Amino acid sequence: MMEFVSIEVSEGVAVVRLDRPRANAIDLQVGLELQEAFRDLRDRDDVGALVLTGGRKLFAAGADINAMATFGPAEITPVVSALGDALDLLESLPKISIAAVNGYALGGGFELALAADLRYLAADATVGQPEVNLGVIPGAGGTQRIVDLAGVGVARDLVYSGRSVPAEEAHRLRLAERVLDPDDVLDAAIADARGFAGGPRMALAAAKAAIRAAVRSPGPEGLAAEKALFTGLFGGAEQREGMAAFLEKRSPDFS
Repeated sequence: MMEFVSIEVSEGVAVVRLDRPRANAIDLQVGLELQEAFRDLRDRDDVGALVLTGGRKLFAAGADINAMATFGPAEITPVVSALGDALDLLESLPKISIAAVNGYALGGGFELALAADLRYLAADATVGQPEVNLGVIPGAGGTQRIVDLAGVGVARDLVYSGRSVPAEEAHRLRLAERVLDPDDVLDAAIADARGFAGGPRMALAAAKAAIRAAVRSPGPEGLAAEKALFTGLFGGAEQREGMAAFLEKRSPDFS
């Protein structure tokens, strides 16, 4: 039974909620619970897409500094490894994920959002990697994923300065796909996730894998991965239905 992470499934969408009052601070237990949640969802046929949320007022304000202030390398390693492994699981899931961010997503909280496929931010949300102000750096993928999404310059700016940025600036920097009214963020993420869940799941999983290959192995290796994923879809039920629907001038039924 998970204490700080809950899963609610409806119409093919799993809403994964982080709820650790007061700040949704991330510690070893939270990292392990996120791993458990993502492993469970990876294998569930009734789940086609995920939405990550921390609630209406807060996504996650970062690591539990009270717990780790006196840690040395031996003590911090399992904590950062638990979160890092959870985020790698999320990123590699063959299902589309959306982070619905209200309030603050800082430090490890922002790293969680960065590992999702898409980020929907409330207009009053704030994101950032403030670790340098604590004498450390992001450790669960923040530097890598900011570079992937927004480039080296943006990563240097945010990580070196430790500054937090409002939603509109995050959108301009390509760290968010949508900026929405705070009351609409979660509903919009769930609505879009339902579209993915009801769509061609195999094709979406292949698209996600191909894009990941472009980031992780650009050039010939990424191109070869895309070709293999493309050809592997032919002969499958989704490809048959999608192309038949096109020829018959109707909407495809991927159910």
